[in-house]
Amino acid sequence: MEKGKIDVVNIAGGAVGRATFEPGWRWSVHEKPALGATGDFCEVPHLVYLVSGRLHIVMQDGAEFDINAGDVAMLPAGHDGWVVGDEIAVMLDMSGVMATQG
Repeated sequence: MEKGKIDVVNIAGGAVGRATFEPGWRWSVHEKPALGATGDFCEVPHLVYLVSGRLHIVMQDGAEFDINAGDVAMLPAGHDGWVVGDEIAVMLDMSGVMATQG
């Protein structure tokens, strides 16, 4: 996908994804088309650890919050998100990878 990539490691029947998002990356602009998703928001829940960078998340209900390097967060279905600032965001995804890999 433009401005990002996702590497997947399969471990003991599960998977962990490492997503790398460049400055300017946004789910609804860059990842949604790559996945062929049809809705305005990501409908896959994710349990994530943000290794570096900063992401801004907007929920379908209008709630907004930031995830900063070192944070663990649960992103329920119905979210959009984008990189804040000029630093690459690296995120480990422990739950949503199986649902999104091809």
